[in-house]
Amino acid sequence: MFNVIKVKDYEEASDKAFEVMKDFIKPGKVLGLATGSTPIGLYQRMVKDHEENGTSYKEIKTFNLDEYVGLPISHPESYYAFMHRNLFDHIDIPEENTHVPSGLGEDLEAQAAAYDAMIAKDPVDIQLLGIGSDGHIAFNEPGTAFDSPTHVTDLAESTIKDNCRFFDNDISKVPTQAVTQGIGTIMKAKNILLIATGANKAQAVKDMINGPVDEACPASILQKHDNVTIIVDEAAASLL
Repeated sequence: MFNVIKVKDYEEASDKAFEVMKDFIKPGKVLGLATGSTPIGLYQRMVKDHEENGTSYKEIKTFNLDEYVGLPISHPESYYAFMHRNLFDHIDIPEENTHVPSGLGEDLEAQAAAYDAMIAKDPVDIQLLGIGSDGHIAFNEPGTAFDSPTHVTDLAESTIKDNCRFFDNDISKVPTQAVTQGIGTIMKAKNILLIATGANKAQAVKDMINGPVDEACPASILQKHDNVTIIVDEAAASLL
């Protein structure tokens, strides 16, 4: 069931997302977090709230959606580095309470299965999502099975191109694989918060909300979830 909230622009979307998220920033809660440009405004508001109001993360756990294969955590575009730069280094969350999948190691599929097992032990109270221009959620590209667990995936050409801007616009530097929570894993979260801004997301938003539930648009499976809040700005909502 969708609760669709339409806002003017990215800043208002970030404000509204924080209003939703702050209800879950409480001891014992488990937050599912995302990377990319979409959640940065939300994270800035979480940091500001922590600094000004003393909201504590000491007894909160987090699980991130995904990580590039082959990037060391010291690489500035690794999602481990992204999360520390944009959130973890500015709040009082213990390092051991934060979890980002590893894209390094001999047996990535075994590590992915272990990551799923950790999430099963600490179910996510609210999962933050963006949406790709092709309808992907996390790195679950079109065609991914709806019951997929955390797994290693090849990135679609469109995703590699979208991410090129983070790698000096040099496509040869962009990783071609990632470890990602599967759609089946994401759907187990108790609540889902999805933010979509910009005209390039409009078709994906339309397909997610009004289209058939089809693996061609991975986000369409969210129609089957009981508690989904979608925050869209005017541009992303233009086809609704």
